[in-house]
Amino acid sequence: MSKSLNTLIATLMLATATQALAASSVDLSVRGLITPSACDISVSNGGQFDLGKIAAKDLSPNEKTYLPRLNAQVTTTCEGATLMALEAKDNRAGSAHTQDGYMFGLGLINGTEKLGAMTAGLGTQTADGAVAYGINSSDGGLTWTNGGAFKPLNNLVSVYKSGDKVPVPVQLLVSNLWIEPEIAPTNSLTLTNEVLIDGSLTLTVRYL
Repeated sequence: MSKSLNTLIATLMLATATQALAASSVDLSVRGLITPSACDISVSNGGQFDLGKIAAKDLSPNEKTYLPRLNAQVTTTCEGATLMALEAKDNRAGSAHTQDGYMFGLGLINGTEKLGAMTAGLGTQTADGAVAYGINSSDGGLTWTNGGAFKPLNNLVSVYKSGDKVPVPVQLLVSNLWIEPEIAPTNSLTLTNEVLIDGSLTLTVRYL
């Protein structure tokens, strides 16, 4: 075997060993902050909305049917002025009949048929007695834009009062929660028996 070939083999073996050594361990870092203030959230009607019975014949076979808008008051109370936001989780994930980034599901019929969808958000708001305006972030709070509508994925909703659109510390936030449900075109649904409109979401306080 030639000297140059031996040198090449030795070099390859050394490179392989170095790569294996580099991949044999890795450091992890866990960081965070403990906030001295805690916040509680409540809804005026206990979070229960009842649309009543809706006749299938009153639903459009070819277009989505908008149902009455639902409203409630959401109160977020903190022990002290706190930088925080609200996050909405879709408890019926994957059941929205259309996807535009804002839709929460209304449940499934027969395990596969998507009954409809709903949007939700915060409208008129007061923060510690002063008018506040909704802002939302899709990057964990790094940047904020106008709007109080919730999204089921990677979305925070907070408030600002004036000037720069960045969250302000709040001790008492009172918000009007709105929900707009809709039913999918009935030509895609089996409605020979009563079916349950089964939308559900969870609002959680996130500290910033």
